[in-house]
Amino acid sequence: MDTSFIGSLNWPAVLVAAFAYFILGAIWYSKLLFASHWIASSGMDTNRTGSRKGVGGIMAFTFLLEFVVCAGLGILVYRLMLSGFLSGLKLGLFTGVCFAAIGITISYLYQSKPQVLTLIDSGYHITGNILAAVILCVWH
Repeated sequence: MDTSFIGSLNWPAVLVAAFAYFILGAIWYSKLLFASHWIASSGMDTNRTGSRKGVGGIMAFTFLLEFVVCAGLGILVYRLMLSGFLSGLKLGLFTGVCFAAIGITISYLYQSKPQVLTLIDSGYHITGNILAAVILCVWH
């Protein structure tokens, strides 16, 4: 695979898309939206001593992983020569459903996770992929 185009990617857009994806997570999993349902269905005990230990590292690693997702989306945008809001919407919906949501659903089926958890987490990644792909397709 020819990777010589990597330097031609719009890296500032990839960074902004990753930041937007990350901020979406802060809102998605907040009390404003799905925090109580996510906590209840994940079985997490927020009152347990040490339950918040290591959260900073988890968030930093989450941002790094979302940056990798956005770089992958950036490669698709570049190689498929996509531009515009509608292209971003379609690409984000495609990657969000076909890769993120399906992967989560398969894993959660084997782990016997509640359907509501599957919907919350899959919905986040579908929405995050759409948001990131729109940013990447609109920002040239």
